[in-house]
Amino acid sequence: MDLSILLEYSWVLLLLIALEGLLAADNALVLAIMVKHLPEERRKKALFYGLAGAFVFRFLSLFVISFLVNVWQIQAIGALYLMFIAINHIFRKKVANKGKNEEKLEKKQSGFWGTVLKVELADIAFAIDSILAAVALAVTLPNTNLPQIGGLDGGKFLVIFAGGIIGLIIMRFAANFFVKLLHTKPGLEIAAFIIVGWVGVKLSVYTLSHPQLAILPEGFAKSPQWKITFYAVLILIALGGWFLSKEKQEDLPEEKSNEND
Repeated sequence: MDLSILLEYSWVLLLLIALEGLLAADNALVLAIMVKHLPEERRKKALFYGLAGAFVFRFLSLFVISFLVNVWQIQAIGALYLMFIAINHIFRKKVANKGKNEEKLEKKQSGFWGTVLKVELADIAFAIDSILAAVALAVTLPNTNLPQIGGLDGGKFLVIFAGGIIGLIIMRFAANFFVKLLHTKPGLEIAAFIIVGWVGVKLSVYTLSHPQLAILPEGFAKSPQWKITFYAVLILIALGGWFLSKEKQEDLPEEKSNEND
């Protein structure tokens, strides 16, 4: 593989790992609230079964998406969805009652298998967000000499799949680090969802460059000018989230420190 292509793929994978880590921390808090009413051993099993199902779902959904990714209508839906979840999350954090969702989750306590089902459904929702963001980031990467997997170039498929699996690993084993990071730098969570929305803009540019629409020149989405603009804005968002955050020093709530149970 050409060195420039390898560097571009490596950069996108690192970006996916960072984004997955921040999103997984938020997701891990939701899962921790869902399972905290169970005894410790059953809590671990519920998370394990839920994440095992999420692993299978991510692979199957990525395989299906790989066949649909070049359909401009699917691209448009994906772009709108990413921008929607970004705006919706920021609105809920900044405007809506922050504790309302947690209170609902705490009230709706279930038995073991009911909890496993809720964890499974939550993981599937997280997986859809994660895979769409990964596809939007990777779809404009140059093709490699690897054989196609599903309907995608092998290199693109592998980098998207790797990002998704790393997200699951972070959610299960490394979320505590990212939860603490978000606690001390809360602006990073908002920045992460602004990035998700910006990735949705990237996918919309790719959609508008589709030959069947041709609203933008076909090669614009893969042009150096657009790539430089996209990554420059992305870095500015990340830096803004880091430097504009007011650091918090209070102790984490008990449920936040136990998300890996």
